[in-house]
Amino acid sequence: MDSQVLQDYLDNHSFSVVVKKKKTYLTYEGLQDRYAYVLKSGIIKTSVISRDGREFNLRYINSLEIVSLLRDEYSQFIDAPFNIRIESEKAELYQIDRVQFWQDINKSKSLQMYVKNYYRVRLLHSMKKMQQMLMNGKFGAVCTQIYELYDTFGVSTNEGLLIDFVVTNEEIAHFCGITSASSVNRMMQQLKDLGGIKIQDRKILITDLAILKDNIIV
Repeated sequence: MDSQVLQDYLDNHSFSVVVKKKKTYLTYEGLQDRYAYVLKSGIIKTSVISRDGREFNLRYINSLEIVSLLRDEYSQFIDAPFNIRIESEKAELYQIDRVQFWQDINKSKSLQMYVKNYYRVRLLHSMKKMQQMLMNGKFGAVCTQIYELYDTFGVSTNEGLLIDFVVTNEEIAHFCGITSASSVNRMMQQLKDLGGIKIQDRKILITDLAILKDNIIV
């Protein structure tokens, strides 16, 4: 979606910018925070932790986007809804007082429309992802996640579609709710044998996108 309205808002204010290094956390699920964050540059990952301590990955984010839920507009502090971890060498994030953010949104029709559209798009994406994960089985879930990685990081090359970011099989397992990375290893090998993917400098190269699509119920 078009983030120009959000960019214009940020350009017209002097918000603090937080810089975090790779593998550090911006917030933890349940930790109280008074700020909303917008990714300025870099790559982050959102995730939640189950009661038994297992991590479930939600999304990678690599472009200008609100990365923390706004919740209600009156509470100064809220519990962070998920973990936010830095995945690039560093990431820069705008730090905005969340009450001020809501007040500014309420004063601007264009910002209101942006926020409504943002959450509508995110809701539709989450529903679609849940449908694909539940209906496709484990192999289809892995195909779904690789397709999403392509959608986020994919670049065209002479050899195919390169996911230009190193994602381990363990991370893919965490996106798909699969407890064992070895299970993902087998499914990745199956995709290689089918001619769907290759591994190039630790990155996934999609050599036949149709094979992924054939295993995804949409």
